Amino acid sequence: MGTIIRNTTAAAVGCAALTTVVGLAAPAGATATRIGIDPGISFGMASNYGTGCSYDVDGYVDDPSTPVVFYDNSVPIGIAKPSGALAQIRWTPTTTGPHRLQIWQYHRDSEDVFPYVDIHVGTGIATGSGCNVFG
Repeated sequence: MGTIIRNTTAAAVGCAALTTVVGLAAPAGATATRIGIDPGISFGMASNYGTGCSYDVDGYVDDPSTPVVFYDNSVPIGIAKPSGALAQIRWTPTTTGPHRLQIWQYHRDSEDVFPYVDIHVGTGIATGSGCNVFG
């Protein structure tokens, strides 16, 4: 797991002190804090994630009202509104190989934070309640 931070705002040097004071008085911004994926009862020698099988992807955030965008290899795969600190989607990978799953929650006054988890997806054979993964 990791986090990518990208700065989306710029302030003039002369306004830095004022920006700091205003920033301290403002409410906390929306931030995605962590992402996780549950393999359920999927299993394999090299990976627990397989194509054609579905998994719950959990996005943990600190703003319960702002929607969360989920990404697979930088491509949006879903949007979910959090329930408390958790937003969740169901994901079914269609390609084998490396996948970087990320989440993002918008806030106009803060940096973009993209927590991520890297996984490997093999060829999956759904078994009803689980998945056999090969490769």
